[in-house]
Formats: sequence, structure tokens, C-alpha cells
Amino acid sequence: MKKIIFAFAFASVLWSCKTASTSVSSAIKKDVSVSINLIDIKDDKVMVTVNAPTISEDEITYHIPKTVPGTYSEDNYGRYIDDLKAYDAKGNLLTVKKIDVNSWSIANAKTLDKITYLVNDSFDTETGKKFGDDEIFSPAGSNIDAGKNVMLNTHCFVGYFTNYMSTPYKVTISHPATLWGATSMTDQDASTTTDTFVTSRYAELVENPIMYAKPDYTTFTVDGMEILIGVYSPTGKYTAESITPEMKTMMTAQKNFLGKINATKKYSVLLYLSSMQENDAKGFGALEHPTATTVVLPELMPKDELVKSMKDVVSHEFFHIVTPLSIHSKEIQYFDYNAPKMSQHLWMYEGVTEYFANLFQINQGLITEEEFYTRMSEKIARANTLNDTMSFTVMSANVLTKPYKDQYLNVYEKGALIGMCLDIIIREKSNGERGILDLMQKLSNEYGPTKPFNDEELFAKITSLTYPEVGTFLTTYVSGTTPIPYATYLAKVGVTNSTEKVAGNVFLKGQSPYITVNQETKEIIVLPNIELNEFYKNLGLKGGDILMAINEKPYTLDNIYDMIGASQTWKENDAITVKIKRDGKEQIIPGKVKLPYEEKTSLKSTDSSKTKLKEAWFKG
Repeated sequence: MKKIIFAFAFASVLWSCKTASTSVSSAIKKDVSVSINLIDIKDDKVMVTVNAPTISEDEITYHIPKTVPGTYSEDNYGRYIDDLKAYDAKGNLLTVKKIDVNSWSIANAKTLDKITYLVNDSFDTETGKKFGDDEIFSPAGSNIDAGKNVMLNTHCFVGYFTNYMSTPYKVTISHPATLWGATSMTDQDASTTTDTFVTSRYAELVENPIMYAKPDYTTFTVDGMEILIGVYSPTGKYTAESITPEMKTMMTAQKNFLGKINATKKYSVLLYLSSMQENDAKGFGALEHPTATTVVLPELMPKDELVKSMKDVVSHEFFHIVTPLSIHSKEIQYFDYNAPKMSQHLWMYEGVTEYFANLFQINQGLITEEEFYTRMSEKIARANTLNDTMSFTVMSANVLTKPYKDQYLNVYEKGALIGMCLDIIIREKSNGERGILDLMQKLSNEYGPTKPFNDEELFAKITSLTYPEVGTFLTTYVSGTTPIPYATYLAKVGVTNSTEKVAGNVFLKGQSPYITVNQETKEIIVLPNIELNEFYKNLGLKGGDILMAINEKPYTLDNIYDMIGASQTWKENDAITVKIKRDGKEQIIPGKVKLPYEEKTSLKSTDSSKTKLKEAWFKG
């Protein structure tokens, strides 16, 4: 994004010369001053200059994070740093030794004036095959596209000196006037080409992403909270204004649900829409921060699917305001970015958060009772495919290593169900007067953003604030290895399991697709060498067939979501025509829709004697 403003560069040279010619040894620098140059980008690399505080040690180490809060994986952001150099005040090079992928040791540190390095972006390297091993999850990564977009997750660009994480940071970002930075931080520079942000410590900087792009944002206020929606859409397909009504409705409902538990004054949603090209983001979802959420989704999604995904991911991330941002352990309060110690309580940080993201929607009338049951039933089914006897607290504390990391996705499934069961227990014991939101309010009052709890003391504290039955549940099913008998707890609110045959998706069975895409030609292809369902068999479709059009509408990678969306409206025995290419020859196949049916367990309210407690659960 840009070409350097020579006046700025020249001023920097003058400043350097001045410091070299005057006595600076007695001047104590108390903050870390960072300059990020988004104007003179070359080969998708950004120059970063870090002016060090006064160092009292003979040797100091500069770190780029190995991991950051909310990711639960070792991502090694230092691998995107090139050509790190250290200088004294006279411009002389100091000896730098790379200790590991994320750390550089600097000799003669008492004379250190500044370091410089280049930052590569992570989006260029994504394959989308498996995030969590070598791939950085896109919402935690970075994009550098000169003149168009910079996804500036600050941990990708700025590091810290050992023992200086509590030092204030001043970050100055030079950028073209055509780009604007969407963030929850306040710009302290009035210039249209320079932004200046000040944070009290490194951790605060890391929690404040910035997305630079052509200005496309909306703002609105909900119950005293200023909300910013910033969007980058490479083709202009979507704008912030086009999705704001739905986001405002959702976030108003969230604020109403939380009530007095939340006092955040400003919140930003930064939406990056990927082109899905080879050098663009492929890890879709969101990453939470105390006052912001970064979201990455494919631009080719239809509007209704985009809005639905935004509701799902943003509502989850927004509820992280409660936990772990307001209620968390010492492992999170004093997070070590390069030797992290993980907390035992992912069941609360991610699980209760995911539960709230679903509960608030029925509480505020955004979904029906049946839709809520479907969501919980699907979570039970997915949780049952994972290790149901692994201690959740042990998994959480060891989530960065195998075999525990392989069970991480259960935080969104069994973790949410733990929250549901606790909610039902508290509702039952309080005759419907209180639930898990009340517990979170009490924990927030007890601790709050600046007062962490000790990991091993949380269960006792929760029990003291609720009931002995809550403590028994936690020790038996959360820290223990006993599978949760969900039916037992759902029966308390009159909900039971039922099994029925339902129509499945013709293009997807569970997480296994029946189709793939040729990225070069954008053609949609029926997967070869797999057992096809009734839809394909009835029409005589075969593995390797290229799907060119359905009902005379052409389809490619560019509008594949439209095809999938259309399939949701198909009914059994509907007339259909499919245009295919087989062995290089085009043909049109007429026929009727035969849907794949599968047995599915669902939840239903069947005990009217429990209606009062059920209504308290949903609406209390």
C-alpha cells in the first residue's frame, strides 16, 4: 500500500542525525516507540522500526509472539520476520543472534537505540488444508496488499523486549490518504496519512487489531456502546451499510441479554472478505478481543449466508466480553506469548461463550424453540464423535500438545453443553429465578478484568456462589472423565430425544463433501472414488462429472454458494435438469430430485409439567 512520503523519511533522518550529535545517554526513554510504514511496501513486505526504551541489561531479547490469546495453538509469528537489525544511537550495527524462530538476542543492549525489520503477510502462504498445525488461522494472521488492504493484527507486526511488556507503547503508522484504519483505538494524529496510537502495555496493543482499506464503515450506538462495522470487500460486492441492519439487530439483542454485566464503551467488527484466490485467506471464522472482533469469510457467499455466518461468529466473539475478558485466570492475565501456560477452564472461556451465543437468540426472539433444540442436538451429536471420557480441564491445560490439541474443537460442542447443563441445574435449584448468566455476573463482580482467579480455586468459588449440585457436576463431568448424561439434565426442563428421518444435503454428508472444485478452471466436479448418495445415483451422475449448470443456471466456483443455497429449496421429486461435461463432452440430464435421507436425533419438549422451568430457562 504505498510509496514513502519523503518528507516523513527526511524528518526521520534529521531526527537520527540529531540524536547522534547530542548527548542522549542521560535521556531515559520510558516507552517503546514503533513506526510502521504502509506507504513504501515492496514485495508484500512492511518495514517496522522499533525505538527501544532505555535498557539496563547488557543483553536483551526481542520477541515476536509464538501464540496469542484466543488461538490455542503455537503459530510462530516470528517466521514472517525478515532482516532484523539493531542499531545504537550513532547508527552503528549491534550484534544480533537469532535464538529461535520468534526471538532475537541483542548484544551491548545498554547502547540499543532501535531495531528494524521487514514483515511478510500470512495470507499469502495459506493452503486451507488444516489450520492449527502449520497454518495460521486467518483472523489471527495478516494481509499486505499494497494500495488495497492491510489486515494489521498487531501481534504480527510488533514484538516486545524481555521484561519490558509493561512498558507503554506508542505506535505510529504511515499510510496512503486513500486508506483508512478501522480499529477500536483512538487515533491521536489529525493527519490523513499518519495514525498514532498509545497503549499502556504490550498486551493492550496486541488486543487492538487495525484493518486498513478504502473507507467502508458504519457506526451506531447500542445502550451506550459505540459499535463500528468495517468491511473490506475486494470486488465491492458487500459494503458495511449492506450488513449493518442485521448486525445492529443482533448486537442490540446481545446487549439486552447481557444487561448490566457489560460496560464496554466501544466495539469494532472488522470484516475481511477473501477472494479465495491462491494468495488469499482460507481460514474462515473470527478472533475475539476485548473491544474488537476480526472476521474472515469468503466474498462469494450469498448475502443471507454471509449474514448468518456473521451472526454466528460475531455473537460468539462478542460474548467473550464476559469470559475470558472479564473473568479469567492468572494464566490469561499474565499471558506469556512465547512460553504460554494454558488455563484449565476452556469449558468456560469458549464453552459458556458458545452457549450464550445460542441462548441469547432464543431469549431475544431471534430463533425459535425448535431451532434452539436443533442446535443443541447437533452439538450433542458432534461431541459424541470426540473423546467423551477425556477430562475437560486436563485437555484445556494441555491444549497446545497432542493428543489434547486434537480434541480442541470440543470446546464449542461439549463446552457449550456443559454451559447448558449448568444453566439447567441453577434454574432448577433456584426455582427458575437464576441461571448461568447470573453466575457470570457474580464472578464478574468478584474478579473483573484486572483481578484474575487461581485456576485450581474456580470450582470452589462457583459452588459457593451457586449450589452443591453445581460443584458435583463440575468435578464429575468437567474435571472428571465421566460422560455427561445429557438426557438427565434436559428432562429437568421437559425436553427429550426423538429420532426421525430427515432430508440431508445433496452436496454434503456431515463434513464430507460430494463435490470439489478445480481452482484453476473454477469447475465444480463430482468427487471420484466415493459412494454417491441417491441424488447422484438417480440422475446417473458419476465421479469426475463436471457440473456446469442446474436448471439452466450456470455454476462455477464463483457462485457455488448460490448452488448450495438453491439445493436447500429442492423438494422430493421436483423436476431438475443438470448440464454436465463427461469425458470432454457436454450433455444435459433431465430427471427428478431424490433427496438423501438419514436418521437424525432431535430434541423436543414433551413434558408440559416442566413448562414453567423451561420458560425460565429460555426467557429468564
